[in-house]
Amino acid sequence: MTYLPGLAQPAPPTLVVWSPDMTAYNFGPGHPMAPERMDLTARLARSLGLFDLAHVTVEAPDVASDPELETVHSADFVAAVRRVSADPEEPDLERGLGTEDDPAFAGMHEAAARLAGGSLLAATSILAGSAVHAVNFGGGMHHASRERASGFCIYNDAALAIQRLLDGGIQRVAYIDVDAHHGDGTESIFWDDPRVLTISLHESGLTLFPGTGFANEIGGGQAEGTAVNVALPAGTGDAGWLRAFYAVVPQLVAAFAPEVIVSQHGCDSHRDDPLTHLNLSVDGQREAATAVKNLAERHCGGRWIATGGGGYSVLDVVPRSWSHLVAIAAARPVPVRTPVPQDWRQYVGEKFGTAAPALMGDDVELWWRSWEVGFDPNDAVDRTVMATRKAVFPLHGLDPWFD
Repeated sequence: MTYLPGLAQPAPPTLVVWSPDMTAYNFGPGHPMAPERMDLTARLARSLGLFDLAHVTVEAPDVASDPELETVHSADFVAAVRRVSADPEEPDLERGLGTEDDPAFAGMHEAAARLAGGSLLAATSILAGSAVHAVNFGGGMHHASRERASGFCIYNDAALAIQRLLDGGIQRVAYIDVDAHHGDGTESIFWDDPRVLTISLHESGLTLFPGTGFANEIGGGQAEGTAVNVALPAGTGDAGWLRAFYAVVPQLVAAFAPEVIVSQHGCDSHRDDPLTHLNLSVDGQREAATAVKNLAERHCGGRWIATGGGGYSVLDVVPRSWSHLVAIAAARPVPVRTPVPQDWRQYVGEKFGTAAPALMGDDVELWWRSWEVGFDPNDAVDRTVMATRKAVFPLHGLDPWFD
């Protein structure tokens, strides 16, 4: 089945980064970061007809070079990844290599650098004007910091894309992270850089790794207000999450006036994800991607790089959520009531011995309260939102109570 709706608006040139070689990023059997996530997403997007659109280019990434990686990582860290990649029996635990979260494996450097190369390709395409939207659903490795691997992440591809944009002459980049986990690595890399606004909406560090990302984490001395954190309580669903997003993100993006948006779309906020405690639907995640796209259209001339990230419900959630991301970037959104293509469902059944979802959404009714209806101090989500607004809104000339 191919879904190709006719829409009036012209479609932007869109790059999708994909190659089966990207599945070499594989921590081994039983690890939550299953490489099948990427393959299943690509197969579903193709079955939906998204890769066949005339304005969509699908391109394989190169392995990022050491000088490219060293624009955000230290040379010592890159060398350490190379050593462990060549000899996985000699881990470097101080740098997070060979841990339970990031097991060492042969070829780890090349596999991680290829994902990084995908987001560098996206940034280069945006700078060159060959793409207005770019998607690297194999990227989003947001826990990796300058000196250390962490949380299933070796090289921070989103940070590399942001740095390439800055080095290419972009003056301001907004990074929006909707993964269930705090985007700590990306935040730390740009902690002191006033040219980069990092916004992370995530489950509170009181209940989820990495235990950071609270409202009072606002950036370094020369960049106060450019790190923004919305630490949502466990159990938050679509209505609360979307209320928080629309109460914080559009206002700050408008005030910051970025030239490009880079976003991370980890879909582990889903109610079925085995590692987190949020309760979003695929429908809610689709709305979040749409909201980010709309912000790029409003403030950046459409220029937008979207990456993947977490997401550990490998069959039921990740492929649908990221196929929606590709469809939204391609300006051909897929309605949530669209049947999942039969060929994809058959493939899942034959390969994994389980039934695939029947629809592209979760058949929920999305609804959320606008912030304009007022602040409820008895609501845990509202208290979280107000803490963030009080911490950063005044630093952008915004009133935390009314803007």
